[in-house]
Amino acid sequence: QVQLVESGGGLVQAGGSLRLSCAASGRTLSSYRMGWFRQAPGKEREPVAAITWSGGNTYYADSVKGRFTISRDNAKNTGYLQMNSLKPEDTAVYYCAAVHVLRPLVVGAGAVDYWGQGTQVTVSS
Repeated sequence: QVQLVESGGGLVQAGGSLRLSCAASGRTLSSYRMGWFRQAPGKEREPVAAITWSGGNTYYADSVKGRFTISRDNAKNTGYLQMNSLKPEDTAVYYCAAVHVLRPLVVGAGAVDYWGQGTQVTVSS
């Protein structure tokens, strides 16, 4: 069992920055990769970024490449999503996700093993 708790969402103006955190707990954390998804109103939940346990491999959706950075601190069992140059279209609920290491780095929402509760990010124009 893995528990994920996000924090760091909020309201920011376009062009601003936010950093999301995801605190993980559980006995088998090393068996899971960490990722971030988001879901805007009326849209499906989509993958935003993912990172392997070692941090050596990452994935970014095309819409966030060059603006978002995913990282993890294994000593603290915490993952991060640094979001810069935010745009109004980034407005969504952002979810931290844990995906078993045997799955591909990039998976759809249906393949996620554990979810956080979500944190709202609102970008005003």
